[in-house]
Amino acid sequence: MIAGFQDGYFKSEDEEQIANKIAKSEADILFVAITSPKKEIFLTKYKDVIKTPFIMGVGGSFDVVAGFTKRAPLWLQKIGMEWSYRIYQEPRRMWKRYLVTNTAFIWLILKEKIRLSLSR
Repeated sequence: MIAGFQDGYFKSEDEEQIANKIAKSEADILFVAITSPKKEIFLTKYKDVIKTPFIMGVGGSFDVVAGFTKRAPLWLQKIGMEWSYRIYQEPRRMWKRYLVTNTAFIWLILKEKIRLSLSR
């Protein structure tokens, strides 16, 4: 049974009302299909309000399942390069997420690895 739904195109001033609505639904499972980092920020901010036992961020999975977005060819999926296909499909929307953010993440990992190796 579906306890409720909410599109992800809401304003920040509506967040608390939405979190309360989720809590009142007493759902056992919550799928959050809004973009990163918006879903992570929302869930962290309202973790004490939303007491759903199982919460999963599914990103654009519903768009794929519904047929709105095509998945990458299987060979790209198998080699872990599905992100490149997403950039190809939606370059204006995805370039920052994959190129800028991932590069920054890799840089932070390398800095931490260097710091740890120097502290030994």
